[in-house]
Amino acid sequence: MRTVSKAFSHERATDGKDEWLTPRYITDALGPFDLDPCSPINRPWDTASRYYTQLDDGLTNEWSGRVWCNPPYGTQTGKWMRKLSEHKNGIALIFSRTETKVFFENIWDKADAVFFFKGRINFCHVTGEEADPAGAPSCLIAYGKNNVQAIRSAQLEGKIEGKLIVL
Repeated sequence: MRTVSKAFSHERATDGKDEWLTPRYITDALGPFDLDPCSPINRPWDTASRYYTQLDDGLTNEWSGRVWCNPPYGTQTGKWMRKLSEHKNGIALIFSRTETKVFFENIWDKADAVFFFKGRINFCHVTGEEADPAGAPSCLIAYGKNNVQAIRSAQLEGKIEGKLIVL
């Protein structure tokens, strides 16, 4: 699930919705996953074998297994990325804003790889219908070698970079 906050008001959320789903082809190509801690309450397809919705507060519940995380976007993204980086077994889908605090604190020195999509993703409405392209480029963040391999094997269009060294 992706939620656009007021901090990201320049995104294409002009219809008043704040819940956007990962296109099924992405999670199908990367899965199976054990847990989706950011799942919508009513989802048109499965992304994992277990779910936390906003009613469960997936940020405070314990995570186990291989995690798929399309966190709420905006001011809360860093909290979700911190939890995933500490869990060390999963893939997140976020905007590729590489200059941000989120990247510097939770990704550059902690992730095993970053996959940058070619072009922009068309997220989906909670009905499963495809929406217009996202307002920014997206990337996948992999924690754990098995998740790097899953991205490499997924045949998604883009470029993967592993264990970057920051000088």
